[in-house]
Amino acid sequence: MKLVFALRINGWILCLTLLAITAAYAADPQPYAVTIAKTGDTELDGMLAQVCTLISLKEVAPVGSFAMVARARADVGRFTAALQSLGYYQGKVQVRIADRPLDDRGIYDTIDYSPASPPIPVQITVEPGALFHVHNAVIEGSAPSEAKQWLGLKANAPARAADLQQAAEKLMLALQDHGYALAKVEEPIGQLLPDSHELDVSYRVVAGEPVTLGKVSVQGLAKVNPAFVDRRLKIASGQPFKLSDIEKDRQSLQATGVFSTVRVRLGEGQNPQKLDLQQHLPVTFVVGERLRHTIHLGAAYSTDLGGSLNNYWQHHNLFGYGEQLNLTAGVTQLGGNSTTGVGYNVAANFIKPDFLQIGQSLLVNVANIRQNLITYNEDVFLAEVQLSRKLSPVWTGTVGISPEQASITQQGETRDYTLASLPLSLKYDSTNNLLDPTHGNLATAALTPIESLQGSELHTFVIMQLSAASYLDFHTEGRSVLAVHGLLGNIAGAGRFDLPPDKRFYAGGSATVRGYRYQSIGPQFNDGNPQGGKGIATATVEFRQRLFEHYGVVAFTDAGQVSPDTLLASGDWRMGAGLGLRYYTSFGPLRLDVALPLNPQSNSGSFELYLGLGQAF
Repeated sequence: MKLVFALRINGWILCLTLLAITAAYAADPQPYAVTIAKTGDTELDGMLAQVCTLISLKEVAPVGSFAMVARARADVGRFTAALQSLGYYQGKVQVRIADRPLDDRGIYDTIDYSPASPPIPVQITVEPGALFHVHNAVIEGSAPSEAKQWLGLKANAPARAADLQQAAEKLMLALQDHGYALAKVEEPIGQLLPDSHELDVSYRVVAGEPVTLGKVSVQGLAKVNPAFVDRRLKIASGQPFKLSDIEKDRQSLQATGVFSTVRVRLGEGQNPQKLDLQQHLPVTFVVGERLRHTIHLGAAYSTDLGGSLNNYWQHHNLFGYGEQLNLTAGVTQLGGNSTTGVGYNVAANFIKPDFLQIGQSLLVNVANIRQNLITYNEDVFLAEVQLSRKLSPVWTGTVGISPEQASITQQGETRDYTLASLPLSLKYDSTNNLLDPTHGNLATAALTPIESLQGSELHTFVIMQLSAASYLDFHTEGRSVLAVHGLLGNIAGAGRFDLPPDKRFYAGGSATVRGYRYQSIGPQFNDGNPQGGKGIATATVEFRQRLFEHYGVVAFTDAGQVSPDTLLASGDWRMGAGLGLRYYTSFGPLRLDVALPLNPQSNSGSFELYLGLGQAF
């Protein structure tokens, strides 16, 4: 019994020892570190890193030996596809794990018995080889004689697979835009010419016959008046089928704001390919009306202006023609180092779309605003009637008239103002998103003559402003964006202290120069409070980098000056810089910025913090 017991004890000791050795050397999952050698092509290097699941899944989905090798083999296929997409058809890919090729039979044991630290090295080497170019592009089958031009492929252009596929899509769209509604374009077929590093590509096309439009109808209307929709539709029965015209009408209906979805259906739900080509092709716009009433709650915070809470009630289709009624009530200046008390704003806003003509809107707005700032305290009641007209897809012109009554206190002196302004503006907007633009340009020129209606020495003065912003996407689908913004302004027709304090220019805060208190930059009174000026110039450079799916970081530098009497000559430039975090949601990015004043003035703090919805500009 003693011998058996001793054997059992020794057996358990042996098992525990083996388990300890296994735990030390067989980490499952096994940590690894990936290195991709540079190819000399920056775009290719970025694409390889982007498609590499060995990198993207390393932290979120750790794996053992078999899964690691399988993941590496799958990546070889992804790397090959990346090479071909850029025109490298003779490229070579090699992946080595722990300095072993993937077909090495001993690779699994090497992985299993490697220590957890340091991680196993995964080395990826890609040799692009020669860049292939397009030798000839051929269209086969039935197609118009000019179809080859619609491909957009030029001889001797790089034979990138992505471009060849895009050419097929361009050809398809062009055919449909020239009346061939039932056209088919098959996947392109390429033939390599290895000796000359060229590629011949062919496109098989079945164009069919040109088609004319049949009945044009709209389905899904409930509260929206059909007459409102009919005015927006430009296509009609009997016209040649043109896909771009149909898409313009779809976008026009979507732009009304009363529909959550607008889809196009050809052939009244039938398969268009089975239609008799002698018949017209019916087009149906299938719409889904959005909720007529919505309520929005908004909040923001900054160290200079404190917190704000706003409530918005919106009616999106008041009389059936897309009219909008917006009621707003908010509490502002809840704390903050640039405020002296709580403020509020109450407003009613009515928008009549397609007023007198398509693309022209009538805006009527009334508001009551109170602000309690270190710069001044004011109570303002204003009204506004504005006509806004879409001049083109990117240009919008606006003209309006706006009377206002204000009581403003600055430096202990209270003055009442009764003013009438005539705001005029011209706006250019080619950006792709209101809250998070990633490419395009935005510019606004505004001219606002203002007349004093109250018996005083103040008469007509004119506020002139020019602002511009540009967004450069580094071929990353909005993940790496350089954004720049600038503002110039000047006021003519009145002396600085004759102007109402709220009409003067100020800088400092989230909209101009971050890191400085709100309205703090510029001329000051003896107590250090802002005076405001007649000229302003600001500039911002911001780099936005998105991380993972929902997160991002921002680095920025702002500069600005406010001059007492001239545009640029007499103001002191102030600069701020900072970092920000972004959390991207379905409705826009949540913004958190922290900025420091680089050359602070007497009323500057040590830093400022800003929290809100949407990018800074």
